[in-house]
Amino acid sequence: MTEETRAGLVAAEDVLLFVNAAVTSTGQREFRSDAHRQRLSLGFLHEYVRVNYRTVYAASLALDINDHNAARIVEQLLRTAGEAAEYGPDQKRTEGRLIAARLALLPPQRVYRLMRALRAAKVSNRRTRAILRDWLAARPDLGHDAVKYRAGLKSAARHFHLPLTTATGAGPAAGELGDFLFAPGVRPRYEHGLLDAYRRAHYEQGALYELPFTVAEGFAAGHGVQRSAFVKRIAPRMTRLERLRTQRESGAGEKDAAVRTDLSVMPLTRLALYVLALPADERIRRRAELTGALRRAARRAAGAYAGTWGRVAAVLDDSHSSSGSGEKRRRPLGVALGGHFLLEALAAPGSYGAWWTSGRTDPLLVRPHGPTPLGTRVIDALEYAPDRLVIVSDGWDNAPPGLAGEVLRVWRTRLDRERRTTVVHLNPVYDADGFDVRRLAASVPTAGIRDAEDLPALAEIAQFAEGRTALAGLQAYLDRRIEDFLLVHEGGGGR
Repeated sequence: MTEETRAGLVAAEDVLLFVNAAVTSTGQREFRSDAHRQRLSLGFLHEYVRVNYRTVYAASLALDINDHNAARIVEQLLRTAGEAAEYGPDQKRTEGRLIAARLALLPPQRVYRLMRALRAAKVSNRRTRAILRDWLAARPDLGHDAVKYRAGLKSAARHFHLPLTTATGAGPAAGELGDFLFAPGVRPRYEHGLLDAYRRAHYEQGALYELPFTVAEGFAAGHGVQRSAFVKRIAPRMTRLERLRTQRESGAGEKDAAVRTDLSVMPLTRLALYVLALPADERIRRRAELTGALRRAARRAAGAYAGTWGRVAAVLDDSHSSSGSGEKRRRPLGVALGGHFLLEALAAPGSYGAWWTSGRTDPLLVRPHGPTPLGTRVIDALEYAPDRLVIVSDGWDNAPPGLAGEVLRVWRTRLDRERRTTVVHLNPVYDADGFDVRRLAASVPTAGIRDAEDLPALAEIAQFAEGRTALAGLQAYLDRRIEDFLLVHEGGGGR
């Protein structure tokens, strides 16, 4: 192997380390590492990859990374805009297009938080102002943002000199919005209904039910409104996640349609976490409803790939460590449960088998418990003679330690040299000490995963983790992903 080839392989490994971290880590506490270690490890990777592989760092915005890391990449690219000049005008233009397209996908509260971080870093160059101006102009109603994200919008408009108008002309006039944010006592009333509801809610109890839920909560407490009565009446204005958070606290019961969560529109991983949060007896009582909703969500996530993966075996981790942490409660188990139903949808009809580490056979009743005997379950899954074996686990094989890696090594080097069975390990937990997700064996491609619905795409990128693909091959893959991403999500020109 030449020095050039070796350097290319090392570079590809460096990039994959970062991609795995950007998919799985949010800088929060995990089962085996605290938040400080997570943030320190993740911060190092961002700095290292940005400095050494800036084009790939920017290209990560087109991958299935989580919102936390997407916002951090955008911040770092805008804070170090001068570095892009070294790569020529095309790279700078591509960065601007990727940033604009990714900002359009981020929740607005994250974008306003990003603006505050840029303000704290004293970043206010022309390129940054142009990108943020375009994002603000694309907002459907700045009146809604002025009420729900008042501090963020006010700070951004002042620091970045952003015009308070939308491209479509929807929402309040710029003058009215400016008075609401910067001189709230000037106008006796507002033409925009939401702005005026906010004004009236200070003294009129009925007006608070015209406001977004998170804003109305504060007014309801100030007016002394009983929590359960408030939640029932404000329910039509709740988002899906707000309904999910308040359904059980409202005391409305399972049959109250006012606050009942609509399972038919929930994403697969979110739905799996909702199911896992229910008591076992409620899961049993609602078995048909919950199973049907999970299978429909899995079919939506599978899309055109449904039924195309042939014979599939899954090893799914429901050991004690799948309970996650206080910040990411049951997240690893939720990914495994969602992955179970998605793999069932991807497999050919009647050609799917699942093995949970606990030995359970009822996926609806899984719970975090016991050790992680991955090796034994891998043997069971391989006896199924699958075309694909997918392992969803944090990689802490401990019953006995290391058996899974040895089984997979022997399988690949002695029993399946022709690679009739494709094996991939998807890990939902970032290992802060190792700067990567934990692997089972060198011969098994491993990729990080945060949402079960990303499983098909991550199984594809895992092929680059086998140590045989140089950076050029990975860059070609990223270029294709950038092209597809911009084609689908780009709303306007780059900067």
